[in-house]
Amino acid sequence: MTQLLVDRSDIDFVIWEQFDGEARIQKGGYEGFGRKVADMMITEARKLAIKEVLPTLQDGDRLGVAFENGAVKVPKSFHRPYQLLKQGEWRSIGVSEEMGGQGGPLLVHYAAEEYFNAANWSLMSYMSMNANAAKMIQLFGTPEQKATYVNNMVSGLWGGTMLLTEPGAGSDVGALQTEAVRNTDGTYSLTGNKIFITSGEHDLAENIIHPVLARVVGAPPGTQGISIFIVPKFLVNADGTLGPRNDIVCTGLEEKMGIHGSATCSMNMGAKNQCIGYLLGEENQGMKIMFHMMNAMRMEVAISALSQASAAYLLALNYARERIQGRDIENHADRTAPAVPIINHPDVRRNLLKMKSYVNGMRSFFYFLVTVEMQSTGATLEDKKRHYENYLSFFTPVLKEYLSTKSHSVCIDAMQVHGGSGYTQDYSVEQYARDARIHSIFEGTSGIQAMDLLARKLMKNKGQFLQAFLADIDKIVARALEMKDLAILGERVAAAASRFKDTAFFLAKTAASDRIKVAFAHSLPFLHAMGDLIMAWMLLWRAVVACEKLANGLKRKQKVFYQGQVKTAEFFIRTLLPASLGIMQAIQDSSDAAIEIVDEALG
Repeated sequence: MTQLLVDRSDIDFVIWEQFDGEARIQKGGYEGFGRKVADMMITEARKLAIKEVLPTLQDGDRLGVAFENGAVKVPKSFHRPYQLLKQGEWRSIGVSEEMGGQGGPLLVHYAAEEYFNAANWSLMSYMSMNANAAKMIQLFGTPEQKATYVNNMVSGLWGGTMLLTEPGAGSDVGALQTEAVRNTDGTYSLTGNKIFITSGEHDLAENIIHPVLARVVGAPPGTQGISIFIVPKFLVNADGTLGPRNDIVCTGLEEKMGIHGSATCSMNMGAKNQCIGYLLGEENQGMKIMFHMMNAMRMEVAISALSQASAAYLLALNYARERIQGRDIENHADRTAPAVPIINHPDVRRNLLKMKSYVNGMRSFFYFLVTVEMQSTGATLEDKKRHYENYLSFFTPVLKEYLSTKSHSVCIDAMQVHGGSGYTQDYSVEQYARDARIHSIFEGTSGIQAMDLLARKLMKNKGQFLQAFLADIDKIVARALEMKDLAILGERVAAAASRFKDTAFFLAKTAASDRIKVAFAHSLPFLHAMGDLIMAWMLLWRAVVACEKLANGLKRKQKVFYQGQVKTAEFFIRTLLPASLGIMQAIQDSSDAAIEIVDEALG
C-alpha cells in the first residue's frame, strides 16, 4: 500500500514498542488517553492531514502570500483546514488543561503534528508558535494577562509570534535597538523594527499576540538589559473584546527560497508613537523568559524537519517502486531482458536505505526526547525534574541542528531517486527540498547550535549529562551484545561511543585553553559526530526491540518489518557510522588552518 507523509507502522513501533508508550501514558496519569484513544487520534490526524491539509501544499508554494497596504492574505485554500484544525483542537493535545488544552500525552501530540507538518508546513507555521508563546505568559504573566491571552492563543482564535531579530541584531540579540518607554499607567510605548518574523501578519486569526524583546530606556547594555513585552495587534478591552488597532504593522514580506505560503514579515512598532506593550515578568529578564519559548520552538523545528524528510522519503520510495527504467544489472548483457522498477538497482536501493536510516533514527531520537520531557513534566521531586530538564537541554542543540541538516539531505536524496523528474514541479520532492532548507537557519543557525553545545551543554555540571548520555548508550549496547545477530553492531557502537567520549573531553579541554577559537572552529563537525552516534544508538535500540519480537512467532508482514529494523541498523552502523569516526579523528588532529589563514588569503 502506498504510504503518504508518514509511515504509520514506524510511528506505532517507536511510540508503543521502542518507548513503551502505554506504560508512560498510564504512569503519567493521562486519563482518557489510553492506547485505543491515542491510536484513534493519530488515525484521525492522518485522515485530516491527507484529506484537508495536503491539498493546500501546492497552493502555498505556487500562490504564496499576498501583501498590500500592510495586510497579508494567505491562499484561500488555507482557511478551511485552519478552521478544522482549530475546531478539532489539534494543536492543543499536549497543552495543559490549565492553559485550555487537552492535557494529553506529548507522544500523541507530536505524532499528529508529524502528519500535519508533512502535509503543509507553511500552513502549520501559522499555529506553530501559539501554545509556546502562550506558555511564556502562563509562566510569567500576571493573572490578568493569563486570563486575557492564554486560552485564545492556545485555541488558535488568536495567533502568536516571537519578535527577536532586527536588521542589526541577529544572533547577537543584545545589540537590539528596539526601545520601550514607561508610561504612567503601567504600560510601555515601544519603537523599533523587527525582521524575519514568521506569521507576523496574516488573515487566519482575528488577533495576533507578539512577544517583543526591547530595552527599557536607561536599562543596561547587552542581553542583561533586555525585557520582554506583550504587544497585541489589536488591543484588548477589559471585557475581552477587541479594541483599536495597535501601532504595530507589517511593512513588507521576505521573498524566500521556499515556504512561500508562510508569511515572513518585517514589522515596525511606534511609527505613530502609539505602540502599546505590556511588560511580561520583570524588567531586564527578557532573555531568561524568552528562552522558555526558544527551546520549545527548537523542538518545533525538529519535528517539522523530521516530517518533511519523512514525506520526501516516502515519495521517493513510492516512485522507485513504480518507475520502470533499465534492465536488472544481473541481466545487463541480455538485451531482451525486461526493464524493471528502479528499486531493483543497487545505487537506488542504497540511497533509499540511507534515507530510511536517517528518517527512522531521527524519529526515534525525537520521541526519545519527548519521553524525557514527559518525565520532566511528571516528576514530583524537584531534583528529578531538574535532571530531566537539563538532560533535554543537553540534547536540544543537537536535535535542532542535526535533524534540520539531515532532513534537507534526505530531501535532496529523494530528488535524486526521482532523477530528472525530481527537479521539476511535477513532483513535490523539489518543494520539500526548498522548504526544508530553512530549518538549519532559523531559531538559531547551525553554528549557534554548535556553540551552545560546546560552550554551555557539553561539560555542564562537570560533564554529568555527557556521562548520562554515554551510560544510556551502554545500556542498549549491553542488550545487543547478548544477541547473536547484533553483537558485532553492538561492538561497533561501543567503539564509536568510546571514541566520542575521548573527542568530547579533548574538545572541551581545547576550548578551555588559549586555542579556544580552534575548538569552536571544530564545534559543528563535533555536533554532527554526536548526531551520528545518536543515530547509531537509536537504530541499534530499534534492532534490539525487533530481535526480541522476531524471537516469537510472527506473521510475514510483521516479520518483514522487524527484519527491516535490523538491516537498517546494520546499514547505518557499518556503512555510515565509520565516516563519523574519521570526523572525530580530524577534530582531535585539531587543525588551526581556519583560524590562522589571513583574511586576504581567502580570496
